[in-house]
Amino acid sequence: MKIVVIGGSGLIGAKLVARLGEAGHEMVAASPSTGVDTLTGAGLADALTGASVVIDVSNTANFDAAAVLNFFETSTRNLLAAEAAAGVGHHVALSIVGTDRLSGSGYFRAKIAQEKLIESSEIPYSLVHATQFFEFVRGIADNATDGDVVRIAPVQFQPIAGEDVARAVADVAAGAPLNGRTDIAGPQRVRMDEFFRSALSAWNDPRQVVTDEHARYFGAELTELNLVPIGEATLGTVTYAEWLAAQ
Repeated sequence: MKIVVIGGSGLIGAKLVARLGEAGHEMVAASPSTGVDTLTGAGLADALTGASVVIDVSNTANFDAAAVLNFFETSTRNLLAAEAAAGVGHHVALSIVGTDRLSGSGYFRAKIAQEKLIESSEIPYSLVHATQFFEFVRGIADNATDGDVVRIAPVQFQPIAGEDVARAVADVAAGAPLNGRTDIAGPQRVRMDEFFRSALSAWNDPRQVVTDEHARYFGAELTELNLVPIGEATLGTVTYAEWLAAQ
């Protein structure tokens, strides 16, 4: 079947295009670089013609609260309208574990708005909520840095490899719509401050990790279980140590 990946040239999108293409599906990697812009709607109609499934793994580099809300609301409305016109039967969106528990963050409020639009649409859908990716943990440390100190909250943390995310999203996309959500997470749950203490040591990074219960995560203060699945979840197989050794 024809599957369109919105954000198909990104970290997860490129992995999805390769994985699903190898499984025999007709793949379209849609992004502004290929002439498909969900913010303006340009190129959407042509890209979605004949598509059975659309997977949205797009993101924005602008984390300003107003800008990120505009991105997810506008692009999702445009995408859903184009899907309805093309007769797409399954909309798959990648989101984040704990989104509904992190409304103190402008980014997470935007993801909540995106999910509400998808849930209220007439198009059958599946939401895949993933924990943080291994590929982004250095960026988290950098954003939490104050001088030579990295301030991290002592909460539960269960990051996952991008390859495991792509495999899980591909499996959902190839199946029947969930009309709901599924959670995915890494194979190991640890305390976030302890994870970063070990990670910086593995990176030979001289910064000191300081445990700070008020340290913010994308603008939101965290409680113990904000960043991990509550209840059933599909677990990846790659540990952070294995992933780091392969880089």
